Amino acid sequence: MRNRYFARNSEERDVPMLNTSSLPDLIFTVLFFFMIVTHMRDVDLKVHYEVPQGTEVTKLGHKSSVVHIYVGRRIGATAGKDDEFFIQLNNNIATIDDIKAFVEKERSQMNSEDQGRLTVSIKADRDVPMGLIADIKEVLQQSYALRINYSATEAGVRN
Repeated sequence: MRNRYFARNSEERDVPMLNTSSLPDLIFTVLFFFMIVTHMRDVDLKVHYEVPQGTEVTKLGHKSSVVHIYVGRRIGATAGKDDEFFIQLNNNIATIDDIKAFVEKERSQMNSEDQGRLTVSIKADRDVPMGLIADIKEVLQQSYALRINYSATEAGVRN
């Protein structure tokens, strides 16, 4: 009696079919995972900024209570010709006078727990004059946004 698993020629061997019944479940699980962990950018940058480098860099927590202010040159501006810096709040170019209303609007859209943790993240170009940053800080102080974070890259690490 011959064992069919140890057959010598290919006519006597049975090749099992590949079971693909769980393949759609696997594909949808992977797709769902990537949909959950992917973060879509909700602000289109209209200013170019090159963040300065720092030595004591820490990550910013509680993303739901963070408001971003971008300060830099307009995208497409030449460095020597257009030395004017612009402030961007969400998708709009703004002035210093618009910051207070912007912070109050963002604070009103947060839940009460996040309102207490409101942090303003200033992402400014390394060449922005400190006087402009001081003016922004003064307006933030008037709107009681007292937690301010300055974005930077770690020294020695290039982005």
